[in-house]
Amino acid sequence: MHGSASSLSASVSSWLLVLLCAVSGAYCLRRVRGWGGWGGAAAGEAVMGFGMALMAVPLGGGGAWRPAVLGAVFCAAALHAVWLLRGGLHHAHHLVGSLTMVYMAASAGSGNGHGAGLPLLTGALLLYYAGYVVLGGTRLITAGGPAAAAAAPTAHAAHAAHAAPTELIRACRLAMGMGMLAMLLSM
Repeated sequence: MHGSASSLSASVSSWLLVLLCAVSGAYCLRRVRGWGGWGGAAAGEAVMGFGMALMAVPLGGGGAWRPAVLGAVFCAAALHAVWLLRGGLHHAHHLVGSLTMVYMAASAGSGNGHGAGLPLLTGALLLYYAGYVVLGGTRLITAGGPAAAAAAPTAHAAHAAHAAPTELIRACRLAMGMGMLAMLLSM
């Protein structure tokens, strides 16, 4: 093995983040396919998961193409998120996530390496995602309570056959929120 223990640790954690984001993206893609349309929030989450996985891949010095390509992909995802806002403000998180990824791609492409972002904006995004992760974790913990068990038998059978388990969707969103937080912390 070459390199220090800290660089090996950083490489392992980067690959674990890649795996986490790719699995989340694959699950969201499966949800899109199962529901039969590309217009929903699951499509944006799938793009976000795969894009985050690609951004987290440790490439050494050979990734000069990545910031431009990812910036374009996440600009398109931001446009999709703006389109989703027609359904209500609860889709605003998709827009924040897409714009955050554009910001991180632009910061990575600035040539200054890590720490190239604006400290105030990075700090605000860190606070946002820390709150999102805490809130998402709280919702996930309370999702299996007695109210959820009482509501389960009354669910419409046709919808229940195509709906993904709410806890799994929340876990997927929580995983991507933690991934975003980890990437912002590494800026």
